[in-house]
Amino acid sequence: MRPLHPIDFIFLTLEKRQQPMHVGGLFLFQIPENAPASFIQDLVTDIQNSKSSPIPPFNNYLNGLFWDEDQEFDLDHHFRHIALPKPGRIRELLTYISQEHSALIDRAKPLWTCHIIEGIEGNRFAMYFKIHHAMVDGIAGMRLVEKSLSHDPNAKSIVPPWCVEGPRAKRLKAPKVNAFKNVLQTIKGQLECAPRVAYELSQTVMKDMGRNPDYVSSFQAPSCILNQRVSASRRFAAQSFEFSRLRHISKALGVTINDMVLAICSGALREYLLSQNALPKKPLIAMVPASVRSDDSDVSNRITMILANLGTHKEDPLERLKIVRGSVLSAKERFKRMNANQILNYSAFVYGAAGLNIASGLMPTRQAFNVIISNVPGPQEPLYWNGARLEALYPASIVLDGQALNITMTSYLDKLEVGLTACRNALPKMQNLLTHLEEEIQRFERIVDGEPVPKLQAVS
Repeated sequence: MRPLHPIDFIFLTLEKRQQPMHVGGLFLFQIPENAPASFIQDLVTDIQNSKSSPIPPFNNYLNGLFWDEDQEFDLDHHFRHIALPKPGRIRELLTYISQEHSALIDRAKPLWTCHIIEGIEGNRFAMYFKIHHAMVDGIAGMRLVEKSLSHDPNAKSIVPPWCVEGPRAKRLKAPKVNAFKNVLQTIKGQLECAPRVAYELSQTVMKDMGRNPDYVSSFQAPSCILNQRVSASRRFAAQSFEFSRLRHISKALGVTINDMVLAICSGALREYLLSQNALPKKPLIAMVPASVRSDDSDVSNRITMILANLGTHKEDPLERLKIVRGSVLSAKERFKRMNANQILNYSAFVYGAAGLNIASGLMPTRQAFNVIISNVPGPQEPLYWNGARLEALYPASIVLDGQALNITMTSYLDKLEVGLTACRNALPKMQNLLTHLEEEIQRFERIVDGEPVPKLQAVS
């Protein structure tokens, strides 16, 4: 038995019918040339007949405040195989993902499902995998993906993602730790953090709040249409962007890729809100999850958050970039002075009230931040599954009461893979954000290449 981490417990507590708390990934594969017509059916049959047993976290189910091993694991409950109706366009695929991402996962079983989807145009198939956020964070989920696929296009062994074999399986099947001892160690670690956390809290109050223009508090996010109650219906939209374009821009402007990603999202959100006549006069605030994972583990959650000022009240893209960069650097400098446990405890104290508001849903329009923007590093080499090349992977995430939009990105090869998850009823034409992202990249390209930049729409 493994005790729930406090962050795992929060993700479980937040879940309700209109607020599923699972994350997902859409993996798009190219069927190998000269593959038999039965390629996908053979793959599915091999998975269903696999003799390998699931390993943590895929065989863990919720037992009170602990993760316990499911002794009655039933693959049929977790694994599905479907075919899209012709013509099998990406539009139909994203519609299916939107529907599946709206559905809760049964808590009586291990909290994940996997879907193999065939009939996609261009001789492709997809895997959609969703897993509860209480079981993994973004970094952990990406590691699980990489370990379940192969770098060898000729590798033919079909080991399902939940049955990865080798060193990882041996490590995770190590002798069980005494649960009571594990709890005591957790409590001890929390107490040891207290002095440093208290010092950083005092520094925040005395030096940052009201004095540091780059400091972002949990009280300055404006009211916005992004912050309203959500329904159970989701809309998922996805697109790939060439990473080389972002590298070119960030190098020319002397900023990081992450700074550029946030600045591009800022411009896209500004344009979307202008199109809805809903741009606040004050700048939007983004919550940017940040990993504090310091080992090679791939279970549970080890994340904190940075609040970034998106500068959406500014028309000039460079002014917005400067504001974004300043707020992110301010938060990073603070976290550099703490270890992982201290950061988690500091964040729990500073953002605790905001978390309670999200959990209660009492004031959905009064949030500590307006939007979640997450960027998870991904694999830089091509991956294969039974010879099928992975073409793209798009992350799908969570939305909450008061947080109707989630922008999650990952990298793969030389692409930035963007997944937008939103409440279908709250945000009309949300998929237009993808167009606005492309337009904002082009805007920065014109700036660094010395070309005229079209004037942006004025604030009404």
